[in-house]
Amino acid sequence: MINLKNFKYVFGPVPSRRMGLSIGISPIAEGHCNYSCIYCQLGRTRSMINKREEYFNCNEIIEEFKLYLKDNIDFDVVTIVGEGEPTLYSELGILIKELKLLTDKPVAVITNGALMSDDSVREDLKNADIVLPSLDACNDEMFRKINRPYGSIKFDEIVEGLKIFSKEYSGQLWIETMIIKDINDNKEFFINFKKLLSTINYHRLYINSPVRPPAEKFVEQPLKDSIREAISILGGISIDELASEGFYSEVEDDYEAILSIIKRHPMNQFEIKSFLDKRGTVNIEEILKELSNDNNIEMINYKDYYTYRLK
Repeated sequence: MINLKNFKYVFGPVPSRRMGLSIGISPIAEGHCNYSCIYCQLGRTRSMINKREEYFNCNEIIEEFKLYLKDNIDFDVVTIVGEGEPTLYSELGILIKELKLLTDKPVAVITNGALMSDDSVREDLKNADIVLPSLDACNDEMFRKINRPYGSIKFDEIVEGLKIFSKEYSGQLWIETMIIKDINDNKEFFINFKKLLSTINYHRLYINSPVRPPAEKFVEQPLKDSIREAISILGGISIDELASEGFYSEVEDDYEAILSIIKRHPMNQFEIKSFLDKRGTVNIEEILKELSNDNNIEMINYKDYYTYRLK
């Protein structure tokens, strides 16, 4: 059995309500993004950038993935998602091609879509089996309120780039939109958003809501009636209603296993308990207490349960 404790780029599998069990690939330095979305589950963006760079050596990422595959772990998809915006990785196209040579499972890229106006980004993304861009607004004002982009990014250019990509791309294009109470959870938005979506050739629309602690405290989940109205008008799929598999880690030490997960994917107290139960852990309450006292971990009371994420 391999020791994943020191793995730098590969993690999981983690449960994805859209794709099953996902092996994550993180090619971006922690906290580097060109958005600082008000709903981000990782908190506020620490380094706002909009320049593509080779943050990590592509060969090192591939070699780590090869090592990971040796343990014959079950998974459904390889997801390039990162701890920031993955399209900022300048070797993204090569990375996707190399991953596809090593597995017959689909390779997906989860992106905020900010660089869809860039020809080179669209060319890189064409190599993926599934591309999942976010689109949370229908105009520039709402875009800046929700996504808080890097200054030079323009909403109209993103949409135009997404339109072009959707007509050229032969894989699956799944758009995801985050619905936030009192911001974009009304009928007027849904109707205008539907008009915008009609100009894009996409395969699926996922409707999400901020179920995990967001970057900003004023962000709230919409009412269930609003989600139902969104589904009715937009014809999308509610992510909140999709089932997901549990978390998994090959790291033997229970505490280190949790840390390896929450580094990139926050977990609430019930997810941690379920995860430890499946591992046969007997001192679950002691581990939760240790997490609560760890100065490197942020414990947030959100909707009457505690969520843990790295600071």
